[in-house]
Amino acid sequence: MDFNKFKEFIKGKKVAVVGVGISNRPLIKKLLEYGADVTAFDKKEDFEGKEELQKLGVKLVLGKDYLNTIDEYEVIFRTPSLLPTNEFLMKAHEKGAYITSEIRELVKYCKGKIFGITGSDGKTTTTTLIYEMLKKQGYNVFLGGNIGIPLFEKIEEIKEDDYVVLELSSFQLMDFDVSPIVSVITNLSPNHLDYHKDMEEYVNSKKNIFLHQNERGITILNKDNEITYSMRDEVKGEIRFFSMKEKAFSYYDNGKLYVNDEFICHKDEVRLLGMHNIENLLTAFAAVYGFVSIENMRYVAMNFGGVAHRIEFVREINGVKFYNDSIASSPTRTLAGLNSFDRKVILIAGGYDKNVPFEPLAEKGIDKIKTLILLGMTKDKIKSAFLDVMNKTGKRVDIIETNSLEEAVEKAYEVAEYGDIVTLSPACASFDMFKNFEERGNRFKEIVLNLRG
Repeated sequence: MDFNKFKEFIKGKKVAVVGVGISNRPLIKKLLEYGADVTAFDKKEDFEGKEELQKLGVKLVLGKDYLNTIDEYEVIFRTPSLLPTNEFLMKAHEKGAYITSEIRELVKYCKGKIFGITGSDGKTTTTTLIYEMLKKQGYNVFLGGNIGIPLFEKIEEIKEDDYVVLELSSFQLMDFDVSPIVSVITNLSPNHLDYHKDMEEYVNSKKNIFLHQNERGITILNKDNEITYSMRDEVKGEIRFFSMKEKAFSYYDNGKLYVNDEFICHKDEVRLLGMHNIENLLTAFAAVYGFVSIENMRYVAMNFGGVAHRIEFVREINGVKFYNDSIASSPTRTLAGLNSFDRKVILIAGGYDKNVPFEPLAEKGIDKIKTLILLGMTKDKIKSAFLDVMNKTGKRVDIIETNSLEEAVEKAYEVAEYGDIVTLSPACASFDMFKNFEERGNRFKEIVLNLRG
């Protein structure tokens, strides 16, 4: 679509931008540039960049009742965590407001070829792998969505021959009525049920990544995941499956990785740790096939060392290795991390409660854990799940409860023996103690690097 239509549409409109975080500030400046009358809304009364916005002439509505007057605006840009089902947004919609988001308008108007990646686990690594492969091929590539930089401000710079790779959450996808040209769903399992009404709403939001494609679109689905495989009949364009268990468009067989029956590399040549990363590579291969040569796929598989906070090696001290897997904010992600190691580990877990069950972590993880160190809101729930499994199976794991990340790391080091692995892989979000998983991971690294041998 012609972006000039958006500029004409927004000029002179009374626009509300909800959320004044880093991603929305460039959006606010662009809307002002296009002649919109902008008001910024936020629950926080004080924030970085407040004075700058006021100098630009942005009106501010702040505090706990910040949404009360949102229905007085013609256009509303929502922040991802404010779902379209919010009562204030629904009231505004009923009164005729156009409700959208920065990322939705980007996908709608961007001229470049967009790859969109979503799923419960593996999104960030898969997104980064796709980005690295396209870049290695020599394309001009932009990285955005949940990672990279806010791209709406660059929308007029992005050309038809450029590529845009976006990591997209269920929150962002909920009101999508456009889809990328290449759409990827890594896997789906219960997640964010503290925000979504139920699992059905969560799954339906994810489907929006491909539902609005035409027959020229390409959709990548996980054949091994029951939920994603069940979506196959709803895909309008080309469908490409990846599988760790059987032959598919990209697949793993007897230690080797293939795409469209072409051998790419051996598992032992892959730099990333863990079988879940083999799956992430297969996902990326399926997405970039036809855009990237086999040689360049192979190069990235053999040379890409991973993303921070994803089974990131931090330090070895007195024969004890510490890993930062703070990105693991769901039980399935933590299980994938545990399966990356060749021995039982000392696991630090717990955090904010997203209302997901911990029984699968206990049932499948108990054989992978030497000592379980718990912290955060969920420590009682996780402990209870492990005690139930112990009672049923007779298996044992030592459980230590702590009150802070510092205490958890110190206890882990205290009980560790030469050759042990300590991993922070929380199985929970970070919001009870930290702003996000990056802050949690960085704090963990800081504590570990300050341990005395």
